[in-house]
Amino acid sequence: MSGDERQIPDEVDLLFQQEMDGAVRHEHDKATPYKPKLNPVPLPLNPKVTGDGLSDTFLDLNIETGEELSFIRPGVQNRLFQELRRGKIPPEDMLDLHGLRVVEARKALAEFLAHAIRHRLRVVQIIHGKGYRSEDRQPILKQKINQWLRQREEVLAFCSAPRFDGGTGAAYVLLSRKGLKDEGWR
Repeated sequence: MSGDERQIPDEVDLLFQQEMDGAVRHEHDKATPYKPKLNPVPLPLNPKVTGDGLSDTFLDLNIETGEELSFIRPGVQNRLFQELRRGKIPPEDMLDLHGLRVVEARKALAEFLAHAIRHRLRVVQIIHGKGYRSEDRQPILKQKINQWLRQREEVLAFCSAPRFDGGTGAAYVLLSRKGLKDEGWR
């Protein structure tokens, strides 16, 4: 190689650097790479569970109830959960808990879930309200629903309903059909 050939890349680099001087780096608009989500840890139940399978307290565990409810058991497909969240799977039945006290709501929920399992319903809607009429304007029933549904094995997932169907004042619940054949329901 002659000396002229070695200088050409240096000149090109120099010209490139001069042209790029003052350029601002462009941030790309591509999606972030896929990162697998951690599976939720099953919650330990309180040994003093009532006959309806629901308890108001958990052992050493506080569940924070945010604006939106969201829970999914390990093994439930993310695509199925996203369809539930978007309202693509319409609820087959509905329970309205507006105006009920906690004790009444728990009993109504237990009966409703038993009815849903008996009739092999896949998705149900529970209207719990937003808590505007409760003390401190906190959604008491919403917090209880968040706790109670996690305790039931037949509940595979639940989330706040889409805006057109109650938004954060209602929840869609995905129920399991596993084990129903064993009990004679086909």
